[in-house]
Amino acid sequence: QVQLVESGGGLVQAGGSLRLSCAASVRTFSDFRLGWFRQAPGKEREFVAGISWNGDSTNYADAVKGRFTISRDNAKNSVYLQMNSLKPEDTAVYYCAADIRTWVNLRFGYDHWGQGTQVTVSS
Repeated sequence: QVQLVESGGGLVQAGGSLRLSCAASVRTFSDFRLGWFRQAPGKEREFVAGISWNGDSTNYADAVKGRFTISRDNAKNSVYLQMNSLKPEDTAVYYCAADIRTWVNLRFGYDHWGQGTQVTVSS
């Protein structure tokens, strides 16, 4: 079974930065593609960023492209989301996701989810 635990959320002013982390309890972490999603109040969960099993391929939602960076450290069983130039519209619960089907598009089809971490950006 795969367990994912997010951390690093919090309250930040617009223009600030946060770094989210997600630690996975799985023996073969490097076999998984990974993603970050978010859900704002009253809205559906949406894709934010994804990274391939070896880190060679990444994909970003248009809304965060150029501001957010996803990365992974397979030695630490962790994936990160560096968020810069934050905007109030980035306020949401951020979820880490993992899936072993490495051939599937990074934007969808994840089987394993964390419980989320709240990010609040004040104006």
